[in-house]
Amino acid sequence: MSSIEGYTDYMRREYCHDVKCPVQSLLNREVEKSPVYEEVRAICASHCLHTTHEFHKWLITRGYLIVRPDER
Repeated sequence: MSSIEGYTDYMRREYCHDVKCPVQSLLNREVEKSPVYEEVRAICASHCLHTTHEFHKWLITRGYLIVRPDER
C-alpha cells in the first residue's frame, strides 16, 4: 500500500522504540532474520507486553490516522 500524499506512514516498530520495550532492545542487538532474532521476535508475535488499546491510544496521541479504501 502506498502512502497518502501529505501524510507520514507509521514506521515499523516505532511504538516499540518510543515506549522503550525491553523485547525491542533485545531485537536491536541481533542481526535481523538470524535464528536468535527470530526467537526473540516470536515473543512479540505471541506475548507482546503491551495491549492493542495502549498501541491505539499511542497512535491517536501522535496524530496517526487509521484509514482504509472505500468499498465502491
